[in-house]
Amino acid sequence: MPGRGRALVVLSLSLLNVFTVTAGLAVVKLTPDRRLSPQPPSVAERDLVQAPASAAIAPLDPGSGALPDAPVLAGRLSEIVGGPRSKINAVVIDAATRRSLFERQADRPATPASTTKLVTSVAALVSLGPAHRITTQVVQGGSGRIVLVGGGDPTLTALPARQGVGHPPWASLLELAQQTATALKASGVQRVMVDYDVSAYEGPHTAAGWKPNYIPDGEVAPVTALMVDEGRVSPGNPSRRTRVSDPPAAAVQKFARLLTENGVTARPGRRTVAQEGSAQLGAVQSPPMSALVEYLMSESDNDVAEAVARQVAIKQGRPPTFADAAQAVGQVLAGMGVTEGITLHDGSGLSTRNRITPMALAHLVSLAASEDHPELRSAITGLPVAGFSGTLSPPRFMSAESLPGLGVVRAKTGTLAGVSTLAGLAHDADGRLLAFAFMAGDGKGAVDPGKLDRLAAAVAACGCGNAPSAGG
Repeated sequence: MPGRGRALVVLSLSLLNVFTVTAGLAVVKLTPDRRLSPQPPSVAERDLVQAPASAAIAPLDPGSGALPDAPVLAGRLSEIVGGPRSKINAVVIDAATRRSLFERQADRPATPASTTKLVTSVAALVSLGPAHRITTQVVQGGSGRIVLVGGGDPTLTALPARQGVGHPPWASLLELAQQTATALKASGVQRVMVDYDVSAYEGPHTAAGWKPNYIPDGEVAPVTALMVDEGRVSPGNPSRRTRVSDPPAAAVQKFARLLTENGVTARPGRRTVAQEGSAQLGAVQSPPMSALVEYLMSESDNDVAEAVARQVAIKQGRPPTFADAAQAVGQVLAGMGVTEGITLHDGSGLSTRNRITPMALAHLVSLAASEDHPELRSAITGLPVAGFSGTLSPPRFMSAESLPGLGVVRAKTGTLAGVSTLAGLAHDADGRLLAFAFMAGDGKGAVDPGKLDRLAAAVAACGCGNAPSAGG
């Protein structure tokens, strides 16, 4: 079938492949039809309360198609990449065998931008497990005082619960206030001062390599252990990205107001460190790590990515700082056999100092897709679907040249000034599952993300197989 015609069939089938699952949340996802199915429901769509750490998840079908003829595939990709002056590092490997099919400076580190989130997510799922949650609690303080203790959950929300918002149910500050008010009133307390504890995190609130405009422009909030609605000034208005200058102080002010509304007069207090063993008055938890990963991957959420990286540091027994989180992520990946080609300074990819090779990214994608690592499945289900979801929503994959990848390619995007990256998976036209990473730009000039879309589409369109390999 001609490439465009086949893509239109894929589009039609993909539009039919819409499912809605409710688990306290209405979620709709579009998934590609061609050999990426059958797919289990998204992790975020399962029962978030009962999801076990070792939930049985069907592996992604590696496909039974023939392994692509490497010279043929290389010829098609090289034509898109351009001549030797083209600033694109690239690799395509067979996901099952990790055999290299196309390389162009595949071992040369490049600025990954938000494809860093793939690295962070894999490390978090391996070290913490898919069921790990982040807890925010309130404990008893001194005389007439209580302490709001941040655990590092940036998705803690003061907004009312809503259906169909496109993410799993976040931990509710309102619920925490209700629990706390109930406990206080039961002990006869009618008035309190609310102190706050942010000691779960240490070090600077911004990372090495972050540009000064990131926080003023709302790309990310100052990274702290306590914030509400990612520190947004107007969390109910998506068009306003402005962040508060002091997220913990803003959080304790909101909490004191909610306590007062629930019958306990409260005033915001001072920063402190809660005493170990203090009586708990209330607690709420984030969605499981699997759902956090799906969300941060699909929406490229910087705040959640940084929180996830800090959780890895804590699990690895390191101080919860940017530097130690980066080292902890590297420590986990080394345990998986990925020991070269990754240098990090943050968990989100905002740092211009991060460096990752295309080969390392493709290797991690293939590991996440492997049946040997079902705990990593949400790193795959969280990948945006070309032309349908997350950061690959239209106009991505809508040009005539990229149309063969529509609904077939799943990939994490990355964008910084002068940098564009794309790393993910696609079944080619013969049904073989391939992993790829394309990294364009050096931060010094304009880049065209559409060229990366065309490269991924060429991988998906390749019906250039040899006889099936013994390892396939």
